[in-house]
Amino acid sequence: MIQAKRIYRKPEVTDGLRVLVDRLWPRGVRRSTANVDIWIKEIGPSDDLRKWFAHERDKYQRFKERYVKELKKNPAFEDMAEMARTNDPLTLLFSASDEKHNNAMVLLQVLKREMKKKPKLRGAPK
Repeated sequence: MIQAKRIYRKPEVTDGLRVLVDRLWPRGVRRSTANVDIWIKEIGPSDDLRKWFAHERDKYQRFKERYVKELKKNPAFEDMAEMARTNDPLTLLFSASDEKHNNAMVLLQVLKREMKKKPKLRGAPK
């Protein structure tokens, strides 16, 4: 199971591996108490794309298209996909206040599609 949630929400046992997928560290969150297992800032949208989007909902569809193109070229994406295949559950953490229109939700959709293409190995063939 892969899910995404705001870093400001209380961690739960069911979160599994908690991965921060924002390029910038979230405001007001102490690293010592963040309950982040891994921070993969390279998986976040480029600075240019992030600044252009500025969390303006009317730009979301174009942001999504551009971010998916970036992910296809991003070496960190294959690492993230492998993490998704080998960690169940996996929680993508983000700081955006809009919980439906942000980079983590795009990444979540792309990872789920990737999982359908290359499912987890469930043991050696007989």
